[in-house]
Amino acid sequence: MRRLPSFAIGLLLLTSQATLAGENAFVNDPEPPGPSNFEEGTPWTEIQRPLPPWPKDSDLVEFQVDSPTAQPFRFYIDAAHLETGSDEVVHYTLVAEARNGARNLSVEGLRCTPRGTYKIYAFGTAKHFTPIKGADWQPLSFEPSERYREDLWRYHFCIPHAFKPRPKKDMLRSLRGQIAPRQNSGFLTD
Repeated sequence: MRRLPSFAIGLLLLTSQATLAGENAFVNDPEPPGPSNFEEGTPWTEIQRPLPPWPKDSDLVEFQVDSPTAQPFRFYIDAAHLETGSDEVVHYTLVAEARNGARNLSVEGLRCTPRGTYKIYAFGTAKHFTPIKGADWQPLSFEPSERYREDLWRYHFCIPHAFKPRPKKDMLRSLRGQIAPRQNSGFLTD
C-alpha cells in the first residue's frame, strides 16, 4: 500500500478546512423564521363609548357568585345596557347591594382574554355616574372580594376556551341561571 508523504496530508487537511470554513451550509434568512401562515394582525384598540344612564330596578338581573363563604353583597347587572362593542369589550353596569340595602354602582368593561382583564369607567352615587380619568385595564383578581368579576368572565360573559364574548341573549340566560354551570365551564355535559 502506498503512503502519502506527510506534507501532502497536511496540505490536503489545510485546504479542506479553509474550504469548509469559507462556506456556510445554511442560508441566512433576512428575517427570523416563523410559521408560514402567520400574519401580523392589527393592534387592538378600545372604542370610546358614553356612560349608560342610571339603571332602573326593573332592568336589574341578580346573579350568584360562586364562593365557598357567604357574600355580604347581592350582585346585579343592568340587563338593558349590557352590550358588547365591536372591540369585543363587554360593557355593563354592576350593582352591589349590601345587606342593609346600600348600593355601590360601577360601570365596567371586561375583555374575554385568556386570563381576563377589566376596566372601571365610572362609579355611581346619587343617581349620577362619575367617570374615572385615566383608568387602565387590569388583570382579573382572584381574591374573594372581587370574585364576581371572575364569575362574570368565567361563567357568564365569555365563551369558554374561545376567548370571545357570548351573544347578549346567552349572557342574560346565564346570569338568570338558565344555563347549567357545567355548560358554562367549557366541559361537556353528562
